[in-house]
Amino acid sequence: MIETTLYSLSGFLDFIAYFVLAVALMGLFWQIYTWVTPQDEMGLVKENNVAAAVALGGALLGFALPLSGAITHALSLLDCAIWGSIALVVQVLTFLVLRLTLPQLPERIAQRELAAGVLTAAVSIAIGLLNAASMTYW
Repeated sequence: MIETTLYSLSGFLDFIAYFVLAVALMGLFWQIYTWVTPQDEMGLVKENNVAAAVALGGALLGFALPLSGAITHALSLLDCAIWGSIALVVQVLTFLVLRLTLPQLPERIAQRELAAGVLTAAVSIAIGLLNAASMTYW
């Protein structure tokens, strides 16, 4: 029983390393995403703006999906960091392309238009799923 428990815990340091890397990448994504968006997402969320909360939540989920895939398939921490960074760039570009497609998108979210927030979230999650699936080839 002790051997089984020790074997189970043998991956704990790897878990901590990948988890810390994932949290750091999520923090970096948060910083970059909120930097490229013209509205103050957290300020809007604090004002109970559901559209902003949905859009930001969708962006976070859209990044977490491929990041979890990078963790699952990574050969090393460096490999995970590289593919996590690629996922980050894809997700930020997703918002920028969506913003070009719908030029008034940030203003609509700031004005509490739920449709704009839901669309932003849906596109972020959809691209995140495609992003994650594209990382499974190796």
